[in-house]
Amino acid sequence: MVRDEHDEPGTDLFTDELLPATGSAVEDNDEDLVDELFEVDRVAHPPPPASKFRKVLGKAFMAAGVLMGLFVLAYAVDLIVSAGDVPRGVTVAGIDVGGLTHKEAESKLRRELEPRLIRPVRVRAGDVRTELQPASSGLGLDWPQTLGRAGHQPLSPYTRLMSFFSSREVGVVTWADAPKLEKAVSDLAAAKLNRPPVEGTIGFQPIAGSDARVRPVAVEPRAGQTLVDVKAAVTAVIDRWLSDDGVELKVNVAPVKANSAGVHAALDGVVVPAVAKPLLIRGEGKDATLKPNVLAGSFQFAARDGGNLEVRIDQGKLRAAAQPQLKETETDGADAQIVFVDDRPAVQPSKDARKVNWDLTFSALTSVLAKSEERELKAVYDASSPAVSTDAAKVLGINEIIGEFTTSGLSGPAMTNTQALATRVSGTIVKPNETFSLGARSGSRTADAGYVPAPVNEDGTGPVVVGGGVSQLATTLYNAAYLAGLADGGHLEHDHYLDRYPVARDVKAVNDDGSPVEMQIVNDAPTGIAIQVIPANGSVTVRIWGTKRFSVQSAGGERHSFVPQPVRIGSGPGCVPDPGAAGFSTSDTRVLIDVVSGTEVRRETRNATYSPRTAVICA
Repeated sequence: MVRDEHDEPGTDLFTDELLPATGSAVEDNDEDLVDELFEVDRVAHPPPPASKFRKVLGKAFMAAGVLMGLFVLAYAVDLIVSAGDVPRGVTVAGIDVGGLTHKEAESKLRRELEPRLIRPVRVRAGDVRTELQPASSGLGLDWPQTLGRAGHQPLSPYTRLMSFFSSREVGVVTWADAPKLEKAVSDLAAAKLNRPPVEGTIGFQPIAGSDARVRPVAVEPRAGQTLVDVKAAVTAVIDRWLSDDGVELKVNVAPVKANSAGVHAALDGVVVPAVAKPLLIRGEGKDATLKPNVLAGSFQFAARDGGNLEVRIDQGKLRAAAQPQLKETETDGADAQIVFVDDRPAVQPSKDARKVNWDLTFSALTSVLAKSEERELKAVYDASSPAVSTDAAKVLGINEIIGEFTTSGLSGPAMTNTQALATRVSGTIVKPNETFSLGARSGSRTADAGYVPAPVNEDGTGPVVVGGGVSQLATTLYNAAYLAGLADGGHLEHDHYLDRYPVARDVKAVNDDGSPVEMQIVNDAPTGIAIQVIPANGSVTVRIWGTKRFSVQSAGGERHSFVPQPVRIGSGPGCVPDPGAAGFSTSDTRVLIDVVSGTEVRRETRNATYSPRTAVICA
């Protein structure tokens, strides 16, 4: 029989291991047998994967439970220890009060914040930096709410954990007098924040002790700005007034066109050399000097898109400064006029004019102003002929009186004004097909021109105005032209009829407010005419000289459509009685008869209506 090398000598497999035994030996053998059976089972059948996972998961839960317990314990300890203190990491207006007791936090905040409560608030708005006084602006700190906000312990575990690594700004609670603060912000905006845009330009400063020298200076461009919203600005101030960075307010910006580079380019390249020295204008026999301050006064500047500053020169200002200096080199022109010698017309010779042509004289102005030496211009003169030359006046056919009329009743200031107007009208030549204008010939009726205050109407009635009473000369001139057969260029009758004139043949030359009323005469003759005015002894005579064509007849129409004059009762020393006059309508017809053939050429009818004049009874 073959044996396994591991078998014990003298042991039978079946008898020793399988057959039951007695006593303790049998029991021991039974236990060993069971162990061997289980051992054999373990070796033969390894545990399943689920059993391993359950073991690992159990261990993980056990570790998590331990950690959670430790965290809860640490949270509870931290909450208990910090109870009644300011939470960790808390800052108020940038001041760290975390971990302090409420009393310590209040002491620290008052110590560090109170000086800042009276410190000016720094304000930024656009490019403006300024300050706002908190005390006078209605700003203050609400201490109870500020301290209460800083002292609340957070219950969130996450917040408490992060407080070890970060800070938390809780801010302050501001007390504000809203109307007072809004007014302070509005006043600050009006005084310092808001401004209109300033375009870049160039100014001039006189140099003391010099001969009219100037120093050009740049005026830097600056954009305008306006506070966007006052209420929003008030909110920003309340939120940020204790911040070290100050308060920033929003503004609307109004841009400008020119930039600093454009201004300085014009300054250095054009203006500085232009006003460095005087400019000389050489005239014929006399020179004119334009000093630097005069040159500077002629400069004009305009900002352009793209940043440039445009430079212009007002030549009219330079001309105004130079012309008086060259006046002696110029000659005034004059038309030929008719003068009356021994009541006979004679031609006063015309004069050619010789004047400086300023456009041509200044044509090289900019190039000369750019020079540092030889800063001279040569005056250019123009000669011009008069509108009526001597020869032309002699062949106009002004040989005889073709119309003459005289009116009287003038006195006092009305006579003075008539004489002043007569000097401007007498001697006037009107060529064929030309129109004589009384307004253009008389010029401004002012005291400087020799006119004085007088009643509007030549009979002494109406308001007093400068130049009053000249309607008499206008009426006399119209009637002389009427009798000369000349065409009416337009006129108005008086408002009220004056019995010193033929009806429908009077002329109004001045309104009640002193403004002039135009009267024109058209020379429709083939020859020229001349006007002669002779004021003397309370009367005025007008003669029209030329070549006679017509004999003139006048036919006055019937008066009709009468309107009674109103009556006014006056009193006091200033009351002036006036009989007044009724209003009415009428007409006049002019008949023109050819002086050569004696035949009627034409008839011309003019209608006129006069208003009633109020009668004044002094009580």
